[in-house]
Amino acid sequence: MKTGRFTLGFAYLRLSNEEAQGGESSSITNQRMIVQNYCKQNGITLVREFVDDGWSGGNFDRPGFKEMLRQLEQGKANLVITKDLSRLGRDMREASYYAEQFFPEHGIQYIAIADNFDTEHDNVLAPFLFAMNEVYLRDGSRKVKEVLRNKRENGQYCACPPYGYRKDQENRNRLAPDEMTAPVVERIFERAAAGDSSRKIALDLNADGIIPPLKYRVLYRDEFSEEGAARASDMWNYTTVKRILKNQVYLGHTLLGRSRKVSVKSKKKMAVPRDQWAVTNDTHPPLVDKALFQRAQENLGRGTRNYQAYDHVRKSIFGGIAVCSRCGYSLCSCGTVYKGEREKYWYLSCTHQRQDIPDPCEGVRIRYTDLVELVRRDLNDLLALSDQEVEQLVQEAVQRVGSTVNLELRKQKKEWAEARVATIDKMVTKLYADNAEGKVDDDRLNRLVGDLERESAGLKATLEELSAPSPEQEAADRYARFFELARQYTHLETLDRDTLVTFVDRIEVGPKVYADGSHKIPARSHQPYRQSVRIFYKFIGTLEPDGQEPDDQESDVQEIQPQAG
Repeated sequence: MKTGRFTLGFAYLRLSNEEAQGGESSSITNQRMIVQNYCKQNGITLVREFVDDGWSGGNFDRPGFKEMLRQLEQGKANLVITKDLSRLGRDMREASYYAEQFFPEHGIQYIAIADNFDTEHDNVLAPFLFAMNEVYLRDGSRKVKEVLRNKRENGQYCACPPYGYRKDQENRNRLAPDEMTAPVVERIFERAAAGDSSRKIALDLNADGIIPPLKYRVLYRDEFSEEGAARASDMWNYTTVKRILKNQVYLGHTLLGRSRKVSVKSKKKMAVPRDQWAVTNDTHPPLVDKALFQRAQENLGRGTRNYQAYDHVRKSIFGGIAVCSRCGYSLCSCGTVYKGEREKYWYLSCTHQRQDIPDPCEGVRIRYTDLVELVRRDLNDLLALSDQEVEQLVQEAVQRVGSTVNLELRKQKKEWAEARVATIDKMVTKLYADNAEGKVDDDRLNRLVGDLERESAGLKATLEELSAPSPEQEAADRYARFFELARQYTHLETLDRDTLVTFVDRIEVGPKVYADGSHKIPARSHQPYRQSVRIFYKFIGTLEPDGQEPDDQESDVQEIQPQAG
């Protein structure tokens, strides 16, 4: 993009928190001055600058950097300038990709002033510069870990303060009780010690309008991105209460190093064995005493039993597979026993139907044996399909995602692009030969070759897309994988867990719908109802066409209401 004799460029400035401690040489102000002076000396019009202050060079998910890429894609500039290569990033693979592949392929010139790097010239030392920047990143990570390890060993609290505490104003490495939330923690322990369950404690806190931990951090303590703040719930849940009750930090002890990053480049964390935690006793004021903490622990697991160990307990094969179509919550076993009958009164019901939660589901309940038989019949119908019927299913799936016309068009486009790339290669070779013979001057050679190479790069990107499996081919492959599994079976007399997980990913069960449109009918009303059950198979998903509602399962078998449990 040229305007007169000027080139339109973007300045990119980045500084991590660790680098900020190194003085003015790496500061945003100093980077800005260097880039602006370079632009003045070289007749470059600086359109805009993008800044990521406080962001590590190992992380390319930076707001300023991503916004710059969006502006470049819109054609707002054709030049990016940084003070040096490390400002672009210190991850060797990512920095090299953007500097040597992404920018050139998109017709964008990139200049790193201090490293004398310019994408329009040969950069012989670039691999060494990228490697040295990553060495700096790894060495910085090692130093940070060493500092944190020393702090942990000395009992200094170098992590986010837990709910109920804040950083001490006089010593930032020490915890102090938070006047707003410490009483809530004390209340939780007192109620647990008195015998209240974690669920009841959470419900009481919600009823009293107490702000839960993450929401409290968002509103009053820490800075969050919009995306992070949106994840903060307004409601307490029993898991949060249990986490507080199990945390020995409330006894005045520091427990750190319970997890660590998988690697210097990964954001994922892995749990550290308990015997490797850094534990230091009596480092800050406790919120509860040992006796209260112990009573809460004793009551925490009371009533919890391994019911699966009992032979008379119903064991559903649909765990983690059968879900409510309305809310997505898993269906759990429920029911009773009447006159020795167990199977007859066994149901799967949505766990989101309690009346003490907002917007509960209603009517999502199905007899266990009915669901087993429905899935068994549906699977047997698939297993009984002939080769011709399977082929018909595949053709219908292909038609839903595309057509044979699309396949032919993709083939023609690919052949044309391959032929054009070959032609361009010949044209470039001919131009260089003409230049050597004096038939084409250097300026014209550079201009023509540049245009042809940009066209070739675009064609190669198109070829890469066309070489990938088409949606139609992917659909056909998925069906082939499913029916390859199906050919190992003939007919299912019974349905067990192993067979179910082999073929089924998910089963969505909808609410019962009675003749008057309601979902709940008084006991022993003997009214027929309809209920949708949608089966999503491995590889192929549901067999209903997109946008079409699943067929309802119509039932005249009513809810059986036993007179005794």
